[in-house]
Amino acid sequence: MVRRISRPLSERLWSTAVWALTIFFVINLLAVIAAVIVSSFSTRWLGTWLPQGWTARWYDSAWEEFQLGGVLLVTFQVVFGVVMLSAVIGIPAAYALARRDFPGKKLATLLFLLPLLVPPVTYGIPLTTVLYKAGLGSTLAGVIIANLVPALPFVILVMIPFVEQIDSRLEAAARVFGARTGSVFRHVLIPLLLPGALAALLLVLVRTIAMFELTFLIAGSDSQTLVVSLYAAVTASGVRAPQSVDAMAVIYMLSTLVWLVIALRFINPTQMVTRVKKAPAR
Repeated sequence: MVRRISRPLSERLWSTAVWALTIFFVINLLAVIAAVIVSSFSTRWLGTWLPQGWTARWYDSAWEEFQLGGVLLVTFQVVFGVVMLSAVIGIPAAYALARRDFPGKKLATLLFLLPLLVPPVTYGIPLTTVLYKAGLGSTLAGVIIANLVPALPFVILVMIPFVEQIDSRLEAAARVFGARTGSVFRHVLIPLLLPGALAALLLVLVRTIAMFELTFLIAGSDSQTLVVSLYAAVTASGVRAPQSVDAMAVIYMLSTLVWLVIALRFINPTQMVTRVKKAPAR
């Protein structure tokens, strides 16, 4: 007969408190999201548990009032540019940091990861000054460059574990049979790195859609992304229906949530921190 070992009272109390706080946080978060969604479909909602009526016209109103067609187009252009440049620069850089030892490697790694360690406003203000002096202020290219600064090290951070999980003997075997570096990269590395690359780039896509500080500092009237337009709609002077702003917020939440769900289908969060131990040399 197996005897169950009871946990100490302090450990059970701590576990109960953690679960209670977690459940409380989740309930509050879901309540806030539900309130915004309900408000976006309400005709009038003042002092009652539920709105007096339901309508979807606020979405049409938000689309016209905030010019969401043009805003979404700019958002997709910024996201596409950041994702493509992050892939072209970040994946080779992650491979070099994972496979090669060279003088100053630790310093290079630190410089790459520095934008992830400090608040965006810390380097966003001087970066904005440089971009305006270079004539890129309030332009689409300037917004892409500003968002690339934190996106690139994020791709490197995510891709390094994926590179380390690939046995280097596969590359060596391909070179023994006469494959050049380009062929090894195309036919060996890319198929093996594809899940990691998709995961990293999808997460960069979500981060870029949600990046407010850097985009707000550099964007102009014709280069605002959805999150900046949402902030402008909330803080701008004048009288506007709160349901229209809530409808815009719902569109923003859905556009971010869809890509986040897609990203989670390609990535296991533990892969972002796992390191494969190298076998000892014999």
